[in-house]
Amino acid sequence: AYIEATESFYKMKAPQYLQANGVQNYMKYADAKLREEEIRAQKYLEPCSGSVQVLTECCVNVLVSTFKYTILSECAGMIKNNETERLQLMFKLMDRVPEGIAPMLKDLEEHIVSAGLADMVAAADIITQDSEKYVERLLELFNEFSTLVKEAFNDDPRFLTARDKAYKQVVNDTTVFRLELPAKQSAGMKSQPESKCPELLANYCDMLLRKTPLSKRLTSDEIESKLKDVLLVLKYVQNKDVFMRFHKAHLTRRLILDTSADSEKEENMVEWLREVGMPADYVNKLARMFQDVKVSEDLNQQFKETYRSTKGSIADSINIKILNAGAWARGSERVTVSLPLELEDYIPEVEDFYKKKHSGRKLQWYHHMSNGTV
Repeated sequence: AYIEATESFYKMKAPQYLQANGVQNYMKYADAKLREEEIRAQKYLEPCSGSVQVLTECCVNVLVSTFKYTILSECAGMIKNNETERLQLMFKLMDRVPEGIAPMLKDLEEHIVSAGLADMVAAADIITQDSEKYVERLLELFNEFSTLVKEAFNDDPRFLTARDKAYKQVVNDTTVFRLELPAKQSAGMKSQPESKCPELLANYCDMLLRKTPLSKRLTSDEIESKLKDVLLVLKYVQNKDVFMRFHKAHLTRRLILDTSADSEKEENMVEWLREVGMPADYVNKLARMFQDVKVSEDLNQQFKETYRSTKGSIADSINIKILNAGAWARGSERVTVSLPLELEDYIPEVEDFYKKKHSGRKLQWYHHMSNGTV
C-alpha cells in the first residue's frame, strides 16, 4: 500500500510541477524527491525484502521515465551553451532509465561535429595556410570538448567514446580543405578527396624538428610537449599512411641536409610513432634511416682517413652520405647536374673505396639532393 500510495501521489504531483516550473527546475525536483524517497524507504521498509528497490524503481518510473523525452529535449541546448551543472543532473537522472543515455550521446556527437566544423570553416583562411595554427586550433577544440565531457559527464566512458567518434569526424572532414590523392582504381584516374590534416600535422612536426624560427624559440620540453600534442591528434587521423609519407619525406630532407634541430628528439619521435600504433612497416623504415646515417658517418670517416694524405683538404671538406635506397624517400626522377672537375674526379675514388668494402653493391648518385657552401 505504501508503494502504491507513493506512486499515486507523484503521478498527480509531478506533471503539475513540471508544467508550473519548467524542465530545468523539474530535474532538481525529481532528483531531490528520489533521494528523499530512498532515505524514507530505507527507514520504514524491510531492507531484505526487496521493497526498497521496488519503491525506488517505481519512483524513477513516475518521476523520470514518464517525462524522459520532455527532459531530453533540453539536452542539445544545454550542451551548446556549456551548462555543465544542469547536464550533470540530467545525466544522473537519465542514467537511471532504460535508453536514457543514448539520446544524450547523440546530442553530444552532433554538437562536437557541427561546432568543430563551424569553427574550422570560420578560421579556414588562416589554418589552411599555417600548420602551426591549424594544429593549435584542433587541440583547443579537443580540450574544449574534453572539458565538457569531464565536467558534465564525469569522464563516463560512453561519453568519452562519443567524443572520440565525433572528433575523428572533424579531423578527417574534407569540406574545410582537400588533399587530392590518386584513386586506387586506375580506371579513369579520378582522385579521391582526403582531409589535409595528416599533411599539416607532418608539416608542423617538421617545423618543430628542423632548425626553424619556431624550434629556436621553444625549449626542448616545449618541443616535446607539442610533438606529443601532434601524436594525440594523429590517433584520430583515418589515413595514417598519408601522414607517414609526408613525415618520411621531411625526415629525409632533414637528415640529408643536416637541418635537424635535435637528433635525440628525431629518434624519440620514431618510438613515439610506434607507441601510438602507426603502421609498423613505415616506422621500421624510419628506424633504418637513422641506422643508415650512423653507418654512413663511419664510412665517411674511414674514407677521409684513407684519402686525406693524397687528396688533402678536399677530403675533409666533403661529406658523403651512403644510404640504403630501400628505406629512404627519394624522387624517382634523375636530374643531370654538371659537377666541378674536383668532384668529378672524386666520385670514382668514392666508388672504388666502397666496392672494396662491399663487393657487388652499386652506388647511385643523387646530386640534386646535395648542398654546398660557396
